[in-house]
Amino acid sequence: MDDARLKYYGWGREGEGMSAEERKFVLGRYHAKFGTGEFDTIAVPRLEDLSLREPRVLPPASLSPFCTAERYDRAAHTYGKSYPDYVRAMLGNYDCAPDVVAYPRNEAEIAAVMDWAGSVGASLTPFGGGSSVCGGVEPRVDGIKHKAAVTLDLRNLAKVVEVDPVSRAALIEAGTYGPSLEKQLKPNGFTLRHFPQSFEYSTLGGWIATRSGGHFASLHTHIDDFVESLRVVTPAGVVETRRLPGSGAGPSPDRMFIGSEGILGVISRAWMRLQPRPKFRAGASVRFPSFFDAARAVRAVAQAGLYPSNCRILDPQEAFNTGAADGSVAIMVLAFESGDHPMDAWMARALECCTDHRGTPEPAKASGAHLEGAAGIWRNAFIRMPYAREFLAPAGLINDTFETAITWDQFEGFHDNVKGATERAILEATGVKGEVTCRFTHLYPDGPAPYFTFHALGRHGGLLEQWQAIKNAASDALIAAGGTITHHHAVGRDHRPWYDRQRPELFAAALRAAKRELDPQCILNPGVLIDP
Repeated sequence: MDDARLKYYGWGREGEGMSAEERKFVLGRYHAKFGTGEFDTIAVPRLEDLSLREPRVLPPASLSPFCTAERYDRAAHTYGKSYPDYVRAMLGNYDCAPDVVAYPRNEAEIAAVMDWAGSVGASLTPFGGGSSVCGGVEPRVDGIKHKAAVTLDLRNLAKVVEVDPVSRAALIEAGTYGPSLEKQLKPNGFTLRHFPQSFEYSTLGGWIATRSGGHFASLHTHIDDFVESLRVVTPAGVVETRRLPGSGAGPSPDRMFIGSEGILGVISRAWMRLQPRPKFRAGASVRFPSFFDAARAVRAVAQAGLYPSNCRILDPQEAFNTGAADGSVAIMVLAFESGDHPMDAWMARALECCTDHRGTPEPAKASGAHLEGAAGIWRNAFIRMPYAREFLAPAGLINDTFETAITWDQFEGFHDNVKGATERAILEATGVKGEVTCRFTHLYPDGPAPYFTFHALGRHGGLLEQWQAIKNAASDALIAAGGTITHHHAVGRDHRPWYDRQRPELFAAALRAAKRELDPQCILNPGVLIDP
């Protein structure tokens, strides 16, 4: 991380944001969508104007060197990046701000904060980069079990401690942000190559705790595939798993903590499997008459065992919204990469699969070429889009996403049911016809991971209620049609009602038992995954 602070409201660091040209493009799409000239835009309160309660607890002298109750730190650790987080922040509602933010520098200080939080009846919220889009990092206090809130930010644990070039793995501290992680690995010729959309503003520990989805559209789709072993600080002690390429010795202890979202312990470091830095690349964009044609091509590619690094499709409206096409065709962004051998044969076979399903490729890029054309336009829009919400929400626009996974045999009916339910909910909640688009983010031989985006013209004073009505309808439709409530955005609190319906009840009981053993006072991230 450079010297600039992360914003207390908005995406990225202070001073960063969309250019005037980018803002004009995004808002222009919304003006055209809703046929309006100007939006009813409200001002976001300045940091100095926020009303924060006095801290209910203060750290003892032994912890004060790395703990703070300063205004910026408390405000910046109040919310993640979900739509309701943005709305409450722009309304100046910081009632849930943590009382204290701790920045431990080692495991001993993590344990000391845990002990202190337990002794004063405070909840403890682990915090990576704060990029949660599902209500996963908001401090919670119930006034009975928890009388105060402490947030634990691991940014000081930010080193690549050791690299094992023979086994192609590295020991990395959990607070390491994506760019710093890659910078530290580069001199060794390796890369983790896990690039979620939040890459710049999220940490290794956060990726592991939320089962993050990353760069690879197939094969290594989740952070799970890169975890070799973990070290976790819990209120009951430290858990360290053994470095192994694989094991059949009972249920995996790593798997218990991967995706645990901070309720069982705080990941302090991990041995991660590395990739050679790519030397060979092949990329193309492919146009299809319809989204379902593109989806059938994706299935053919997935079931051919080609394992592209990127194979994402955009429906016609999604392609138009990002500037990748004119709205008349679906687009596939296709890429292969390797640190060992040219990928031209893989690309050639994948393009054959596309032409079998009415795909028309743009000229394929040779090995080593950079993305251009529709693929490059979409990639840039994908990276820049999170900056838009900080000015869309104040304009009364409801813009959000949800992602899922479903088997191929159910996909087409599933897509239509979910899209239709969400469109109807937008109209009912706002009185104005909205828009729902879809793309694929990841693919598997047995099914895709569809990613939906919805756009609605909301009303100030009712944005949270309108968003919730739309979210409820979309989530109900996902679960009723057999999908998962989330493929890679975690559960947090926003997805809890549907996660409770999706998981087997006996598994929930087993998870609660693990929580009681590892966190007997239930101080860690209460309300996430299970209730205290």
